Amino acid sequence: MSAEAAVREVAQRARVASRGLALATRAQKDATLHAMADALLDRSPEVLAANAEDVARAEADGTPANIIDRLRLTDERLEGMAQGLRDVAGLADPVGEVVRGSVLANGLELRQVRVPFGVVGMIYEARPNVTADAAGICLKSGNAVLLRGSSSARSSNAAIVAVLRDAVTASGLEADVVQLVPGDSHDSVRALMRARGLVDVLIPRGGAGLIQSVVNDSTVPVIETGVGNCHVYVDRAADLDKALPIVLNAKTHRTSVCNAAESLLVHADVAAEFLPRVTAALQEAGVTVHGDDAFGALDGVVAATDDDWAVEYLSLDIAARVVPDIDAALEHIRTWSSGHTDAIVTEDQGAARRFVAEVDSAAVLVNASTRFTDGGEFGFGAEIGISTQKLHARGPMGLPEMTSTKYVVIGDGHVR
Repeated sequence: MSAEAAVREVAQRARVASRGLALATRAQKDATLHAMADALLDRSPEVLAANAEDVARAEADGTPANIIDRLRLTDERLEGMAQGLRDVAGLADPVGEVVRGSVLANGLELRQVRVPFGVVGMIYEARPNVTADAAGICLKSGNAVLLRGSSSARSSNAAIVAVLRDAVTASGLEADVVQLVPGDSHDSVRALMRARGLVDVLIPRGGAGLIQSVVNDSTVPVIETGVGNCHVYVDRAADLDKALPIVLNAKTHRTSVCNAAESLLVHADVAAEFLPRVTAALQEAGVTVHGDDAFGALDGVVAATDDDWAVEYLSLDIAARVVPDIDAALEHIRTWSSGHTDAIVTEDQGAARRFVAEVDSAAVLVNASTRFTDGGEFGFGAEIGISTQKLHARGPMGLPEMTSTKYVVIGDGHVR
């Protein structure tokens, strides 16, 4: 069977299964999510054994440490995946929510209600936790999901999906609401991107190359998640004792994720005091600072180039420069930000308001680490991705973002 035929077969099964899932009650879906969480922990040895195969293969291939960190599962991370499913179960069911409604002048009752997309395709790299997150969010929002992870995580993803499908079946729903896309070649990815009419929406989650490939080549509608060239700007009115832990947390809390800070901007008025402190603290944490001339006067700083201002490092590296004023900080962010998350540290409310108004990113933070741009931290439960586009969804995508709407009109013999 060709890759296209194999993908279309699983997509057709997902389409059929989605019809029953769309009618499932919240109680049914929540019970299934709890069963999925329990099954992940009950069968953790087989999941961790499969993941160990992937990690060993990645290490043998010389895969960078930050990618291996994304790939690796531990008991703690499995607990987090299970808790994410339970958190989603505890959230309100978006399906059937009335977005707006009224009685028209002619007596017709009009309601706009949330409905599932139907079949959601996920194309993602390395991170097997996305397999559980996506399955859980799609199930709660009434969508069947087709999961196409990277070949680097194929053993992990196969084990996780097997566990989740068994739990779904045991809970009385159709197993085909959660499926892996067959095949490891790009042909299967291309077939998924061209399955218009069977797949309602695609969500790519990974590096810039993957995302652009899906956006440019797909005939299925795409919700674009974005890379994270995130900035922290330390303003002239910043509390430097507050700024230092914010910068350190934003950069070092977890480097391999899209909401980690990659660029640091410091106002010239506080540079003399703050640069030695922040550079020493970053270097002590193992971070290589790629700095402009002002930072370059400090020991151990690497000279920054335009490539450094543009890059998403996903590693213990940060680009850093001194700016003369907030105008220069805003211009730098407009030029180089990926539109994901940017933060200001300041005690000047006027500067904070201006930063919030002028920075055109999915999330703008004041006196807080960029690491807070996350569906779980925002109270959405496990997110399916962070969108940097402006149509349909922007920022962390939780349950409401995984639905569309339809209008329900009720009359009593009305004719026009």
